[in-house]
Amino acid sequence: MITLYSYPGLYGLEDNNPYGQKVFAFLRLCGLPFEHRHILDAKAAPRAQLPYLVDDTTMIGDSDAIIAHLKRKYATPIDDALTHPQRDLDLLIRRTLDDLYWVMSYSRWADPRFWPAFKNAILTTHPDVTAEALEGAQKYNFERYHYQGIGRYQADEVYARGVADLQVLSNLIDDDSFLFGTQPASTDAGVYGFIANIYFYDIDTPLKQFVLSRENLVRHCKAMRSAVNGAAVA
Repeated sequence: MITLYSYPGLYGLEDNNPYGQKVFAFLRLCGLPFEHRHILDAKAAPRAQLPYLVDDTTMIGDSDAIIAHLKRKYATPIDDALTHPQRDLDLLIRRTLDDLYWVMSYSRWADPRFWPAFKNAILTTHPDVTAEALEGAQKYNFERYHYQGIGRYQADEVYARGVADLQVLSNLIDDDSFLFGTQPASTDAGVYGFIANIYFYDIDTPLKQFVLSRENLVRHCKAMRSAVNGAAVA
């Protein structure tokens, strides 16, 4: 039995963290039955990070490690048709998304223009979460941003970095297909986890403004949403 542990959803998404949304999308696209449990406390998780997955007696953390485990154990064919150059590009895209993560997180927790809307959305959607808990998480994130480095930049410099990442993704996505053809690959699940956590949020960050300005990013996000929902396992 597969159990996915991830953060709670928001704005209609199954996870308000792009990495959890990525794994959720992958599981759905591959038709693997699983239980989805939403948690906030990551202390029991590998490296104290979400998402993580429990597969029978095996516990795996990190979204890339989770997907590698699932592909290996269940022989999922989702990436079988990828060429060697496409597999190299998959790695580069995932590293770009790792960079984009920090800008997305910054826009929610650190930018005073958008923090109140994000905080209110969490408190309204999840009444069991307290304002005190969110403020504690915000303080923790401020420390992360400082040590990672992004917290030492001005806001316009932070968003310039994120928009550059999004521009690369837009350049790689065709107007009428997924990244590597007519069917989504695991790379598409990763991109979807991030774009969905920008596009579906009712928070007008510079990242969302850019996504809205690129029809191919919006189309890809909507197509992935349909593919994920259509591949749902009863």
